Amino acid sequence: MSTTYNYGVHTYLSPSELFFLVFLDEASQQLGVDDLVSVSAILAGWPFLPTRRKPIGTTKGTSIASRVSRRHLDYEIKFRILPTLTLQSVRKLKILFTNNLGVFVGRSIPVIGEVFLAYDATTITYKSIRHYNLLVKPEDRVY
Repeated sequence: MSTTYNYGVHTYLSPSELFFLVFLDEASQQLGVDDLVSVSAILAGWPFLPTRRKPIGTTKGTSIASRVSRRHLDYEIKFRILPTLTLQSVRKLKILFTNNLGVFVGRSIPVIGEVFLAYDATTITYKSIRHYNLLVKPEDRVY
């Protein structure tokens, strides 16, 4: 006979069903206002606004973050030392450097959002496995 578990109001759960419920519980505890900010940052950095013609091989369109930051932070520094990423540069695994603060900020906003979401996904997975392993018998543990 297979081992069954109880979790909250749920009874007779298989190990995989229990893990799924633990994962949902940990995700609901982790996700909050900061994830709304992360998703907003990614969307603000998505290049869906029309723009002038660009050279071949560059990202088509521009983003809200880029337009706003270029308008309000249009400061040039002496050397191209600020690292940035665009959709095309990520695909080519290439870091672009700029000397304009507005360009740097506009291109950094979606990257920051993606870092926060990756952190949340890692945290949810780690906490779910740890919580699940505390609830089950040794033979049903993950790793």
